[in-house]
Amino acid sequence: MPTALPPFQTVSTGFVVAMVGFFSSFPILLQGIQGVGADPAQSASGLMAAAVAMGLAGIVLSLWTRAPVSVAWSTPGAALLAVTGTVEAGFAGAVAGFLTAGALTVLAGLWKPLGRLASAIPTPLAHAMLAGVLLPICIAPVVALAETPLVIAPTILTWFLLGRVSRLLAVPGAVVMAAITIAVTADLSAWAPGALLQAPRFVMPEFSLPAVIGIGVPLFIVTMATQNIPGIAVMRSFDFTPPPGPLFASVGGFSILSAPFGAPATCLAAITAAMCSNEESHPDRGKRYWSAVMAGVFYCILGLFAGVITSFAGLAPPMLTAAVAGVALLGVFAGSATAALEAERTREAAAITFVITASGVTAFGLGGAVWGLLAGGIVQVLRETGWTRG
Repeated sequence: MPTALPPFQTVSTGFVVAMVGFFSSFPILLQGIQGVGADPAQSASGLMAAAVAMGLAGIVLSLWTRAPVSVAWSTPGAALLAVTGTVEAGFAGAVAGFLTAGALTVLAGLWKPLGRLASAIPTPLAHAMLAGVLLPICIAPVVALAETPLVIAPTILTWFLLGRVSRLLAVPGAVVMAAITIAVTADLSAWAPGALLQAPRFVMPEFSLPAVIGIGVPLFIVTMATQNIPGIAVMRSFDFTPPPGPLFASVGGFSILSAPFGAPATCLAAITAAMCSNEESHPDRGKRYWSAVMAGVFYCILGLFAGVITSFAGLAPPMLTAAVAGVALLGVFAGSATAALEAERTREAAAITFVITASGVTAFGLGGAVWGLLAGGIVQVLRETGWTRG
């Protein structure tokens, strides 16, 4: 049975986890939601729904399994959305894609063949797709710095200098510097945050082939490959072994519940899972799940103030938010690119996946991520069956 109250050390760990998890990536989530057609009110609602969904999921799953099940929104998935563009139905179509990704995640958790199929996608190709998605985003800080150096330079310099001290502090520090830049350069008298607490906005989904195949399937694949499966691996590295299937089905269920309010995908976390699972969380490993529970509580609290956060971010000078997102994802890009091209056996297919995805090409309503993964998969199948050289 759990203790009556969480130990103080797990409360402090949960607070740090929530601050790092939220402020390291909320600009990316906003970019992703807005990239598929959300207006300011829908963006605020999506941020709120994503934060509350991952908070509640972390609380429920950690209390249920007695393991530190850290939950997050899909940052790689949000990056994918940022470069995908709108489908014909606009944000209503995107919401249909979010629901599709959530439903596929539930199915992968409950129906082992789909889970095995998702796991069978070569990891280098999944990383190549993610690296191709991230490349334009990671280029944005360079373009922004050239256009408005006095506005962008403080944020990039803060990220770089803090990164020499602690990687965990680098991105939150850059977000703080960006907030200071907004406060100094923007007309705060025009700031209209509205209600202090965010009210959700329901969006009726409109299903279509581009929404399902162009948004839902890639969002499912990139989230499974870069968040859910690594999240399980991180917990296992600390000798926590909750069953993967029910966890996948659960986070997929929370994705379905939050999608109509604008949240792209709820998933297992990897980096914050390590923060909740190690000895610094609590010396008694039997009490470490409280760190994930408390992180969930703080995520929910932050989510309630999403309207204020989103409206303030909307005052940012041109390219500033894109620059923050770019530096935040640079490490992810480097890791994905390395993992994509490291193995010689899949290098050619991964390179093709990366190039096509990064091109941003759209055909028949489907974006570059779909075509890149499809082309790379075909090349790899031909190689494995002996139809190509090597």
